[in-house]
Amino acid sequence: MVTLNGKNILVTGGAGFIGSHLVDVLIDEKPNRLVVVDNFFLGDKGNLAEAFRNFPSLVLVQEDAADFEVMKAACKENLIEIVFNLAVIPLPTSLQRPKWSVDQNVLITTTLCQLATEKVFQTMIHFSSSEALGSAISVPMGEDYFLAPLTPYAASKAACDHIVMSHCETFGIDASILRPFNNYGPRQNDKSYAGIVPTVINNVIEKKPIEIYGDGEQTRDFIFVRDTAKAAIDIFKCIKTRNQITNIASGREISINELVAFILKIMNAENHTVCHVSPRPGDVRRHCGDISKAKRLFGFSPNIEMNEGLRSTVEWYIHKQRGKLD
Repeated sequence: MVTLNGKNILVTGGAGFIGSHLVDVLIDEKPNRLVVVDNFFLGDKGNLAEAFRNFPSLVLVQEDAADFEVMKAACKENLIEIVFNLAVIPLPTSLQRPKWSVDQNVLITTTLCQLATEKVFQTMIHFSSSEALGSAISVPMGEDYFLAPLTPYAASKAACDHIVMSHCETFGIDASILRPFNNYGPRQNDKSYAGIVPTVINNVIEKKPIEIYGDGEQTRDFIFVRDTAKAAIDIFKCIKTRNQITNIASGREISINELVAFILKIMNAENHTVCHVSPRPGDVRRHCGDISKAKRLFGFSPNIEMNEGLRSTVEWYIHKQRGKLD
């Protein structure tokens, strides 16, 4: 039986948004050892507060996951068997520093693939991105949808998918690729390079106008972060996902205008100022993921509906803001 119980696990980017939620879910699996590698480019040690309470022996390595020797040492010293790779330079950074962003994302992946090829660890679950697909011509977008990345970030994630798959085919590494669509929830970065959900919530709290790129009719497929974290565990446990890409999404699309209106209604702020600004370069027009493969392979179905997920997210950011004032 494939299990995480008693295993030695490493999570790159584990102090980040999705990564820290994955760490929490991994603790529930009762691993022997759990290691997080994060350079805090986006991650925050505070995101791991709950993890340290529940798993005091958690090891935090504040280093760059692109550094081959650092990663090799971390894996060998901790007898790592399984790696979940979430370390990434995000999309907005790639619009400002394209070469560095692409170089870093590719190097993180080639570093881990090389270590897997050398049998330094046994299995890798690699996190892709729906951005690799570009804008949808038709929906839903399946795993075999052609790649048409629109930004340097998206191109780097598409390249990383090919790198992982090539190492599966050429060197026989044991790896699965999880392709998440747009995640939201507590702990999402709300500083530089913040996502739309925390930006809207904080702007309402701080009484600042909300800016929507373009006409706001661009759509996304939003999924609650905890559902993605649990799906990553299921993908590891499902051997049939190996050497393949599996979408993790809600299977429903919503426009940015609708999303903003939804959040404002939850916050009783329907009259809050909303304005439209110039479109963001490389912004995809339409996204909606096909999750039939995940359903077929391991019975995947999102547990958290958007109404529930957004309400809990709003509550978390309100509590965070209050904490800053206390």
